[in-house]
Amino acid sequence: MSDELQELQEHAEHAQHHPNLAPVSLTMAALAVFVAVVSLLGHRAHTEEVVLQAKSSDQWSYYQAKNIREHEDELFADLAATVATTDAGAMAKFRDKSAQEGERYKHEKTDIQDEARKLENEVAMERKRADRYDLAEVFLEIGLVITSITLLSGKRIFWHLGIVLSIVGMVVAVTGALIH
Repeated sequence: MSDELQELQEHAEHAQHHPNLAPVSLTMAALAVFVAVVSLLGHRAHTEEVVLQAKSSDQWSYYQAKNIREHEDELFADLAATVATTDAGAMAKFRDKSAQEGERYKHEKTDIQDEARKLENEVAMERKRADRYDLAEVFLEIGLVITSITLLSGKRIFWHLGIVLSIVGMVVAVTGALIH
């Protein structure tokens, strides 16, 4: 970032010697701000994506734990139905309890699975948002570089082309912000 500031300062000094290039320098300064803002938004979107992915993974792990418990309880219930014992009442009670626990886990898993899928959808949405911000940053950076060529060449076509590419970058950034 300090290299960009140094470069902007050099361009500003160059513009002092050529007052007709002052709008170009001002445009470059504005573009540098837009690049910084979109870059920050992209970093935050990627961070949110990682956080949501971790939550989604945790939720799937929780689902798997419930699934394992369900199968264990079903196994215990099936085993209790086949084991010979001197206390048939206690074994029937154990079998019923295991079957009830297995059924409870089966119902809990549905809610856990729904939450995990919801988190996966949020991860995908955040990934799309982050990708848009990254693409917007690329267009803005290219627009800034092409605009700076105006200072070196004195040809205004580069300024106009840089503005067009920067507008594309800003439009892409706005579409990233609108993703829900």
